[in-house]
Amino acid sequence: MSPVETTLLPRLLAGEETAFRELIETYAGRMMVVARRILRSEQDAEDAVQDAFLSALRSLESFEGKSSLGTWLHRVATNAALMKLRARPRGREVELGDLLPEYKSGGHHVDPPKHWEDLPEDPLCRQELTDLVRVKIDELPENYRIALILRDIEGLSTAEVSIQLELTVGAAKVRIHRARQALRALLDPHLGKSNR
Repeated sequence: MSPVETTLLPRLLAGEETAFRELIETYAGRMMVVARRILRSEQDAEDAVQDAFLSALRSLESFEGKSSLGTWLHRVATNAALMKLRARPRGREVELGDLLPEYKSGGHHVDPPKHWEDLPEDPLCRQELTDLVRVKIDELPENYRIALILRDIEGLSTAEVSIQLELTVGAAKVRIHRARQALRALLDPHLGKSNR
């Protein structure tokens, strides 16, 4: 735990009001980032972060310190965002099949993936690339988008993703793999050059 967390935690447990404000000022921004990624709505993200803070305060005494307070709050925010997402009415899910590669009977690609150019050095070009990747991630069907965000952006392990999404580890691996393949297919027209 960082020195700030070491002093903040006892103050929170003692019910010190300034400690709660400090907790919000320190961690709300990072919690909003993950909530926005999952929910794609500013209002829903704000609601999820508020729910996360309330949930964290209610369960603060059970915080064992196995991870940093920031990491724990990040997980609480992720859970709150996923709960809010599950509560939404389900729309018609986009099919992923058209984005997945086709294989010949021998296991080789029917249409080999394109080779991507090296990452640009220019910060402006890098920002454009980052923006493009975000847009293409948002085009993925929701259940694949969330799996990809949790694993590749939020850095959860596959086992943690499986717990968050209430899947078996095997099903989580397949979902993450397919999401990556679909994202590659969405990015290929923009980043790839033909291998032929």
